[in-house]
Amino acid sequence: MKRLPTAQHVLLGGSGAILVTACLLPLIWPLIGLVSAGGEAASLSLLADTALWSLLARTVAVTCGVLALALAVGLPMAFLVARSDVAGRGLALVLHAFPALLPPLLPALGWFHLLGRQGLIGNETSAAFLFSEAGVVLTLGLALAPIVTALTALALWNADPTQEEAARITASPLRVATHILLPSARPGIVLAGIVIAALALSEVGVPTFLRTRTYASAVFARLGGVDFAPMEALVLTLPVLALTGVLLGAARWATGGRSFATFGLRSFRQPPMALGSWRTPASLFCWAVALLSVAPIAALAWRAGREGFAAVPVWIGDGMSNSLRPAALAACVIALIALPLGHGLARGSRGAAVLDMTALVAFVAPPALLGVGLVALWNRPETDWLYGSWLIIALGYVGRYAVIGVRAFAASCAQLPPTIEDAARVFGTGYGARLVRIVIPLQARAFMGGWLLVLLFCLRDLETAALFYPPGKEPLAIRIFTLEANGPEAVVAALACVQAALSAAALALALPLLSVRSGR
Repeated sequence: MKRLPTAQHVLLGGSGAILVTACLLPLIWPLIGLVSAGGEAASLSLLADTALWSLLARTVAVTCGVLALALAVGLPMAFLVARSDVAGRGLALVLHAFPALLPPLLPALGWFHLLGRQGLIGNETSAAFLFSEAGVVLTLGLALAPIVTALTALALWNADPTQEEAARITASPLRVATHILLPSARPGIVLAGIVIAALALSEVGVPTFLRTRTYASAVFARLGGVDFAPMEALVLTLPVLALTGVLLGAARWATGGRSFATFGLRSFRQPPMALGSWRTPASLFCWAVALLSVAPIAALAWRAGREGFAAVPVWIGDGMSNSLRPAALAACVIALIALPLGHGLARGSRGAAVLDMTALVAFVAPPALLGVGLVALWNRPETDWLYGSWLIIALGYVGRYAVIGVRAFAASCAQLPPTIEDAARVFGTGYGARLVRIVIPLQARAFMGGWLLVLLFCLRDLETAALFYPPGKEPLAIRIFTLEANGPEAVVAALACVQAALSAAALALALPLLSVRSGR
């Protein structure tokens, strides 16, 4: 008698079908087309251009600079707000985290109104610095540093406190941080580094605005510019795919072959570490970082003024709904597939691990490759109902950010002792019933937190949807990007403030979940 598939297999199979449609097919379809076309020798000859490799080397150097700055700011900030008694650490963390919820183009606009020739504190020297590769490093490094802070702080909050308690008896706070706490957070730190490297390599908005040529902008120019050459753009993504393999190898090394560690629940009640005489300088550091994070947003509000905000209804169009609808739908789809995949990943399921790796590849791969694949797959008359509507944007978001929701829910499920589910299994409770009656109720906050996290990533997206959004359906971030070149400065600044307010509202919904997780 043929064995029927279990509920777990059905749920994993359904989730896998979604990931294959949103992640795998768009990635491999252009490559299949390139191979079947014989590679088009004229396009492949681009790889022999030394200028191209020089541009890639400079882009990698800029990415390394962004990563170094983000780590230099984020690691000490994570330790101070998660495990020390610095003054106002909760509010400082919220202010510091805010820029990570925005498209990096918005902080770049803010820094321009601060450091540009006609900025609040700008002059010729500051403007020359900003419109350079060093300015790209500064802007992206400060904008992405909260990712390091957040992931490292979560790891520190959830770490087993036994070693920390023993070390506190004889060691100083600095030695406890550098020898115990931060090494225990290595998977979170390296994961943050991978996320930042992937985002920095694919960033188009900031280099374009700061008039700095990068490899990603060169690829984008062949897809979104006058000289439309998708085959050349596809060839240019091949070296980046090699870098993607390096990032995936780093992710594998960071976890040591394991997806997640099971964290102790006692860590939520661990009292903060007293810094003694170092409390004042540490507090000043935290608040300096927090103020640097919100300074460009404040500059945007100053530049917008009454004139800019008054003109918002005329210029914004359907930008708000075009942002919220695909982002909310993508977050819902990702949250649903994160239930079986995240749970299976935390419990060591091989099928879930394979699907998780597929989603990770889609995240770290060049967004241009995903965009070209979606265009090739769905730009046809019989699928115009999808390609001609905002649904195609939601599909692109699912493909790019599925791994965020899956990994977030898996990390939370790893904290749930498997003995609870084992006990229910002994009494005959099936997989579906265990998922609905045990996992979901106990992880309800993590489920909602993952949904909000994915929503925030979708709202801040610029590069993914820029290649295939239907006419009149551009999200607000893309509308700001297109208006930046020829729109009124005050209006562009005001629209950027609206985008910031949109992300701030989502952050306000997430704060109760974060406060429970951090033990405050």
